[in-house]
Amino acid sequence: MENKKNQSIKKAKLIITIVDRNKTEFYADVISGFDSNLQMVMYGNGTAPNTVLENLGFNNEKGIIFSVVQNEKIKAVLNTLDDKFKSIRNGKGVAVVVPISSVMGLSLYQFMINNRTNRGE
Repeated sequence: MENKKNQSIKKAKLIITIVDRNKTEFYADVISGFDSNLQMVMYGNGTAPNTVLENLGFNNEKGIIFSVVQNEKIKAVLNTLDDKFKSIRNGKGVAVVVPISSVMGLSLYQFMINNRTNRGE
């Protein structure tokens, strides 16, 4: 019981990352290395005409990664993503952070922030 009293609520945010579809798995793995216990990947297409994209050498197929990350790790994730966007060939992307204002249920919250202290691990 005392262990539960000493635990503070850790805030989390949602990072939405948009990258070329063929780099989606790579970036999802990078983000999961920061204890992102909850990720969802969706696929979509950009809105620019294909002729414009072909002339610029870009790809229209995108991967969108939704990742829940603890607040104290947000800056490290964004810095790592920025480094990868600059250094990986054809690895450009964009990442935005959205606050999470409420979560229903303590168990869901603990799962989202990868809190294993109450699960006997």
